[in-house]
Amino acid sequence: MTTDPILSNPFKAGLLKGETQIGLWLSSTTSYMAEIAATSGYDWLLIDGEHAPNTIQDLYQQLQAIAPYASQAVIRPVEGSRVLIKQVLDIGARTLLIPMVESAEQAQDIVAATRYPPQGVRGVGASVARAARWGRVENYMARANEELCLLIQVESKAALDNLDAILHVEGIDGVFIGPADLSASLGYPDNSCHPAVQRAIQQAITQIRDAGKAAGFLAVDPLMAKKVLEWGANFVAVGVDTMLYTGALDQRLALFKAVTPSVMKGSY
Repeated sequence: MTTDPILSNPFKAGLLKGETQIGLWLSSTTSYMAEIAATSGYDWLLIDGEHAPNTIQDLYQQLQAIAPYASQAVIRPVEGSRVLIKQVLDIGARTLLIPMVESAEQAQDIVAATRYPPQGVRGVGASVARAARWGRVENYMARANEELCLLIQVESKAALDNLDAILHVEGIDGVFIGPADLSASLGYPDNSCHPAVQRAIQQAITQIRDAGKAAGFLAVDPLMAKKVLEWGANFVAVGVDTMLYTGALDQRLALFKAVTPSVMKGSY
């Protein structure tokens, strides 16, 4: 891969080397909180555009806030359409996590949306965007594809049923297991700790790693995070900024008055 610091993707390089990378979910939608998180030393920071009310401008500003630091930004758009993928790539995202992927055909469409022609169908316009530093990155189109890291999210029974076919799609660097939606799809809503769900998660992680792909997970419970790491997951988010914030608020208040903690337990 290229060594150009603007195009290079240390997160992808780490996955290719088999390194375990610990991340944090950013749901606060603010560049200020994103920069604070970037000073903490997490390997990667997921900027959530699916369940947090982030506009494309919010995503852009958080990318800018994280950029000076060692933590690597990952963007999860609200869904995997060509239009949204084009936008988040043009603002400078190098790693994407696409939610709700359920088939090999859908995965192939997503891969195509991230690649410039002739390998794909990504719209040509980065020369007027941050990704190519407004035309100042030499031969950006010829070099961008190799540094892109594409992660897809498997979070339904249908996706598990199609996981083998999905893993054979060229251009997918990693597969992330979404425990909350998966547990609901398997018939155990809001219960990702159910033994049947846990077995499905472990089996999926093993299947992903055996296929030579990176396996990802989000666990807000440290014990669950350690469990999936033992199962072989190698990019794991171990907290959510808003949940850590509310937890710290509740804990401080509890020193002075009786309160009912509001932080969710488990993982999602």
